[in-house]
Amino acid sequence: MDQVLELSYALDTFYFLVCGALVMWMAAGFTMLEAGLVRAKNTAEILTKNVGLYSIACVMYMLCGYGIMYGDGSGIIPSIGMLSADDNTAAAVLAGGDDAPYYSNLSDFFFQVVFVATAMSIVSGAVAERMKLWSFFLFAVILTGFIYPVQGYWKWGGGFLDELGFADFAGSGVVHMCGAAAAIAGVILLGARKGKYSKDGRVNAIPGANLPLATLGTLILWLGWFGFNGGSELKVSDVGEANAVALVFVNTNMAAAGGLIGALVLARLWFGKADLTMALNGALAGLVAITAEPLAPTPIGATVIGLIGGLIVVPSIIFMDRTFKIDDPVGAISVHGVVGIWGLLAVPIYNADATLLNQLIGIVVIFTWVFATSFAAWFAIKATLGIRVSEEEEYEGVDIGECGLEAYPEFTQASE
Repeated sequence: MDQVLELSYALDTFYFLVCGALVMWMAAGFTMLEAGLVRAKNTAEILTKNVGLYSIACVMYMLCGYGIMYGDGSGIIPSIGMLSADDNTAAAVLAGGDDAPYYSNLSDFFFQVVFVATAMSIVSGAVAERMKLWSFFLFAVILTGFIYPVQGYWKWGGGFLDELGFADFAGSGVVHMCGAAAAIAGVILLGARKGKYSKDGRVNAIPGANLPLATLGTLILWLGWFGFNGGSELKVSDVGEANAVALVFVNTNMAAAGGLIGALVLARLWFGKADLTMALNGALAGLVAITAEPLAPTPIGATVIGLIGGLIVVPSIIFMDRTFKIDDPVGAISVHGVVGIWGLLAVPIYNADATLLNQLIGIVVIFTWVFATSFAAWFAIKATLGIRVSEEEEYEGVDIGECGLEAYPEFTQASE
């Protein structure tokens, strides 16, 4: 019996680590997507932001984030602790019992730390092309170390939202809406890019520099999402769990396909053209929508959930831009925030244990906490260090002002 337990433990730990590695690869997806959707003069800075925020997230989550999210607490107020190698539980599984762990706790940390980096990556795209790099990094310290873990504790750490019955399988709210709420707080204080909105009310398009790169980034995210949702099943070592993982993979894929088709067709009907950027955001919208509950729906149901997400994201991006004058270069607030809310509201359709009221409570609590604390953090940074580059730096490109180099230096004349 001990050998069976050891084999199960090893398999589930390995599966968890592989899924975590897939989610880590989503950092490359966000990086390429954002690099493709900004102008060439801002590419090196967006690359620096993404590799920097990932590293900051890893360190802050180790120092305090993981301890806040999974430590003991009152249900509302979490405890604080630091990750230690002693937190591993490789031998405890042999004791058996219902409470015996079925994977290494350090594999759980690895899986969770790449999630918090994902939330911060959402912020990166929304504030692109005009934010000070080091102010962004300071906010990354605050979000990944403190803001994200508290609301994560309320749901995934056994806090009051979990006890209430709020359902969020892999993070449409805890990860994606959280990132979007932090992003919109920053964008409000930051303001729009120069030239985005004319004095007469016109909205001026600012195209990205590299759509092949944006497409590659989307496909990398699509791949990484199998780890994101599949790993959230937590184990794979018996027939029932293996079948559940297979269904999660299929539903994740079908939702992305449905979202892309929905956004592409709507864009064609609305604009008269097959808009690639809307199609890419449609795929991501489908992925975000199914993340709240990828296990309960049938594959057809998952396709419909993703399709609706794709139909939502197109008008959301347009209205954010034209009506509310929210300048979001990559559409992150719509994809991860608006569609994240749709994903959470769709859970009771297939999950009988979830109620619409509990889902609404979870949405309001997470959004309010993250938006309020993020706004306060952004405001404090703005009042001290400042958050926006100068007009000259923005015109020249933040690559030169913030990084001292260009991502595409073909037209830079070398000195003799």
